[in-house]
Amino acid sequence: MTKPIYILGTGLSHNGSAVLLKDGRVCVAIEKERLTRIKHDGGNDSVAIQYCLDAEGIQLKDIVLVVQCENFVIPQREIFKGKRLFADTLEPKIITISHHLAHAYSAVGTSPFTTCNVMVIDGCGSPLEQFLELHPEQKELIDEAILSEVQMQCEKDSFYYFDGQNMIPLVKDFSIMSQNSANSLSLPTTQHSIGGFYAAISNYVFGNMDDVGKLMGLAPYGKSGVYDFEVFRFDEKRLFVNEDWKKHFSNPSKGYSYFKEHFDYYANVAKWAQEQVEKTVLKCISIRMNQFPHQNLCYSGGVALNAVANAKLEDSKIAENIYFEPAASDNGLALGCAYYGWLEHMKQPKVIHDGSTCFGKQYSQQEINEVLKKEDISTFEIVEFNEESILLEFCAKELNHGKTIGWFQSGSEFGPRSLGRRSILAHPGIEDMKNHINGNIKFREDFRPFAPAVLKEKVQEFFEVGRNSPYMILVDKTRKEHLENLKNVTHNDGSARVQTVETYWNPIFSKLLSAFYKESGIPVLLNTSLNRKGMPIVETPKQAIDLFKETALDILVLENIVLKK
Repeated sequence: MTKPIYILGTGLSHNGSAVLLKDGRVCVAIEKERLTRIKHDGGNDSVAIQYCLDAEGIQLKDIVLVVQCENFVIPQREIFKGKRLFADTLEPKIITISHHLAHAYSAVGTSPFTTCNVMVIDGCGSPLEQFLELHPEQKELIDEAILSEVQMQCEKDSFYYFDGQNMIPLVKDFSIMSQNSANSLSLPTTQHSIGGFYAAISNYVFGNMDDVGKLMGLAPYGKSGVYDFEVFRFDEKRLFVNEDWKKHFSNPSKGYSYFKEHFDYYANVAKWAQEQVEKTVLKCISIRMNQFPHQNLCYSGGVALNAVANAKLEDSKIAENIYFEPAASDNGLALGCAYYGWLEHMKQPKVIHDGSTCFGKQYSQQEINEVLKKEDISTFEIVEFNEESILLEFCAKELNHGKTIGWFQSGSEFGPRSLGRRSILAHPGIEDMKNHINGNIKFREDFRPFAPAVLKEKVQEFFEVGRNSPYMILVDKTRKEHLENLKNVTHNDGSARVQTVETYWNPIFSKLLSAFYKESGIPVLLNTSLNRKGMPIVETPKQAIDLFKETALDILVLENIVLKK
C-alpha cells in the first residue's frame, strides 16, 4: 500500500489557520480562533497544527512538506510568537510563499476550474522587499515607479493565470503604507487599497475593527447620493486612493450609544463607502479581465467577502464562471499554502475538490457523552435519537413552533460563515424572531441581518435571481410574494445573503430543510453562526453547551443528542 503524501499549510497572519492535504485533498483544517477562543487569533501556529495532526491520527514525521505564509515577515522554524512544533526537528522541510500567492492558490485549489484567471484584492499583502526575496524572478513584472519608491510598500492587488498546474503572475501592484496617526481614517494598511479604505470607514463608523463586515449590513439603511465625491482613481490601469475625501468626515463614532444617536449619519457614510467599493472592484477586475480574457475567474483576498459587490460582479458577466473563495480572508492562507505545496512544489496534478468547505474533525458520540457527564445539565431535558428521520421531524416541528436551535453536526466549517454544521437555526417568518436572536442570543447590534439557507432546487422560486450560492457569499432579492414568510432573513432593502444548501456535502442540513419544508411549507431557515458577539464560532461540544447555557437558545442538537430547556 502506497504511503499517503501529507502536505501541511500554515497561515501565521491574523486569522491564523492550519490545513492538511492528503494526496491532494483537504483532510482536515482549522482556524486558530476556534481553539483559543480569541477572535481573529493568529501568530504562533502550534495549536492549530496539533489539532490537524491529532484529527488525522498522524505525527509531524508523517508530513512531507510544510508551506507557510505570514504578512510582514518570514517566520523562523524554531520560534514565531512562541515556540513552534518544528523547533527540535530538521524535518519536514519548510518553505515560505508570499501573501497574495497564498490567497491565489487557496482559490484555485478549491475551485471547480481546470484553468482560470485569479484576482486577489485585500488591504495589505507581503512587503515588496520580502516578495522579491521569495520570488526574484517576478521583478520584471513590477512597474519601475514601484521599484524606485523608497517607502515601504506592500501588495494591494494581484492578477494571475492558472494553467492547470502553474500559477503565472500577470499583474502585480503595490502601495505605500498608510501613515499611522490618531486620525480614525488612518489604519496600518496600504494607502491605495480597496481593503484599506473599507477598513478605515468601518473604524470611523463603529469605532473599532471587530467586524468590518458590519459595514455591509449597515449600508442598506443609508441613502444614495448624500456624498458625491470619489475615493478611487485609476492611473495607467493602477488603482489609487484620493486623500481629499477624508476632509468630509470629522465625526468618528464615540461608542455604540453615540452611533445609535447618529444612526442615519453613519448609515449614509456606510452606503456611500459600499457603493464606492462595488464600482471600484468591478472596474479593477474589468481592467485586468479585458487585458487578459478568460471564461473562468477565481476571486480571493479579504475584499472578496463583500457579498453585495460579489453579486454585482457576477451580474456584470465579466467572466462566464466566477468562483468566490469561501475563506477569502487571511484564514484561507493556510489552504493556499497547502495547495502550493501540492501543485507547484511537488508538481502533482490538481485533484478536483468536492465543493465542501467543512474541514473540521468529527466528534464521536462517546466524546459528546463524556462532555455531558462533566457538565451540569440537570435543568435540561435530554433525549437521544437513534433514528435520523425522527430527530429531523422533531427539530422541524420545534422550529415551526418558534423555537431556536443550536445545531452541531459533523466537522466544522472553514471560513467566516456557518453553513449548517455550527449554526443557530430559526423560523424565517415568525414575528420579531430577528430581534430576539440579535438581542437575547447573539447579543449584537439590532440592525444586523440574518441569512436564509434554502434548498438549492427552491432558490429560484423564493429569490429573484436564484443564484447558486453555497457559501453565503452572494446577495439576492427576496421575491415580493415571499417577503412575509422570509422577513427575518430579508434585509430592509429587500436583499438577502443566500445560502443554497448542497445535498452532497451537507446532507443532514439538507434533510432538515426538507423536513421543515414539509412541516411549514417554507424550504428556508434562518441560519446564523453558532456563537455570540465577539466570540469565534463554536468548535467543540463543550463550547456549544457553554453557549447554550448563557443564551436564550431553546434547544441544542449535538449530533443525535438533544438538550432542551
